[in-house]
Amino acid sequence: MDITNMNSAHLEAQVLEVLRTCYDPEIPVNIYELGLIYEVKVEPSGAVGVRMTLTSPNCPAAGSLPGEVRDKVQAVPGVTDVQVDVVWEPPWDPSRMSEAAKLELGML
Repeated sequence: MDITNMNSAHLEAQVLEVLRTCYDPEIPVNIYELGLIYEVKVEPSGAVGVRMTLTSPNCPAAGSLPGEVRDKVQAVPGVTDVQVDVVWEPPWDPSRMSEAAKLELGML
């Protein structure tokens, strides 16, 4: 693995860590464990793309959560730009949740 790939992998790990600090205000589990993050792409330039969804189009956090994700990712050292895309396909459902999230919510 060359230094560029190592740096991108390190930056991606930091981005994933910061995404675990973002919560849907109605659910006591972070958005990463909820399965709301569909893709994180880190470019060698430090640009980060995040594809995410919400639990529903009517989610009360629809106006604030994407901005929180953008702001927190932008604050990661080494990130030069952030693009957050909210997508509805495929639709979110509880099967996207991690085992830890299901356990936290009493679904196991």
